[in-house]
Amino acid sequence: MEEDHEEKLLAQSLLIASAKHDVNAVRNLLKNASAKVQDAETGYTPLHAAIAACDPNATDRIAGALDKPIDEDQVVEIVRLLLDSGAIWNDLDQNNETPGCIAFRLKLLKVYDLIVAAGIRAELLLDKLQALDGDDEMDEDDEDQDDQEGMEVTTEDASNTATNGANGTDSDVPVTAPASAAPPSTTEPPEDYIDHWDSNTSFLRSSLVFTDTQLLDSSSNAVMMDWETEIMARHATTLIPGPGLRVMNVGHGMGIVDTEIQKHAPAEHHIIEAHPAVLKSMREKGWFEKPGVRVHEGRWQDVVPKLVAEGVVLDALYYDTFAEEYAALRDFFNEAVIGLMDSAGRFGFYHGLGADRQVCYDVYTKVVELDLMDAGLETEWEEIPVPTIEWEGVRRSYWNVDIYRLPVCKFVG
Repeated sequence: MEEDHEEKLLAQSLLIASAKHDVNAVRNLLKNASAKVQDAETGYTPLHAAIAACDPNATDRIAGALDKPIDEDQVVEIVRLLLDSGAIWNDLDQNNETPGCIAFRLKLLKVYDLIVAAGIRAELLLDKLQALDGDDEMDEDDEDQDDQEGMEVTTEDASNTATNGANGTDSDVPVTAPASAAPPSTTEPPEDYIDHWDSNTSFLRSSLVFTDTQLLDSSSNAVMMDWETEIMARHATTLIPGPGLRVMNVGHGMGIVDTEIQKHAPAEHHIIEAHPAVLKSMREKGWFEKPGVRVHEGRWQDVVPKLVAEGVVLDALYYDTFAEEYAALRDFFNEAVIGLMDSAGRFGFYHGLGADRQVCYDVYTKVVELDLMDAGLETEWEEIPVPTIEWEGVRRSYWNVDIYRLPVCKFVG
């Protein structure tokens, strides 16, 4: 009990010392205290406290402790010290803000850049660790296969096997970041609510609601919205510089980008779509009969190998699926793009990675750029202002940044 009390006192001392930007005190306290501690009332970590104390309107008992002029270089020193000591770049406080969110709001650009850099390093490291875990699991599976050779596999066992990632679930952004989850809804979800953002399998089995401005799943998550039209039009233009090209789009949705692609008169227009409700809508709207259009029914993971085997070559590929994790996008440009794209071709994708908050968007922009480079693709980014978005009728907002970064990727060299 006494030990627990001492730990709490130590944590509070570290939080206050961080807020006061007392470098020496923080360094000494970190010898016995964790940089990951959080205040029960505010949810502040030492990172939060150090940055929030720069807010001239701060009044709480921790961040309001600063009683001297702000020296951003000193804040940078504290933040670097905490990050080097294991502080988590994207922990959330009670206001649903990460340390980077606060730094961005307060225009502490040096501090913000430091946190973004830490986020990039953390995500790349975690990716490597997950890859190693995956290799270990494959080795274990091989051993199990050897042990079970000759044993009968029942239908029940086979039906319970996950077919789409760990536990059969996917998500839109890198799974590592609690901050990348959207803010909680102000209304409680119904008892039968399924978060299709996190499960491609559930999404493909769900019903959809089509309106003039939105495509919603059965849990009122927005699959696509008409505010994206300008973005989709620009994607089509940057990927298809002239008529007569061979183009593929993965994920039809409301048909916005495919309609824009048609304006560029492609010689071949491949569309991969897996959702039965979207395919039904496409039939009703005549997409299956359009000249030069070839609709492939199914998941791209199943369709692309067949196209590669056919010898299909494309001048432009665009990727915009729903409820697939970042690993699926990375697999797409490592496998599908390399297998299908002409040497002078172009690849683009809907970049909504971490778009519910600026710091995550900046981190994942760099992460995907580095992963694309590893796949032999160089990326140019075009920035497009995002219009005011009407979220009425949508369970949660999936976009909370002011600028959309549009990628155009080409093979290096």
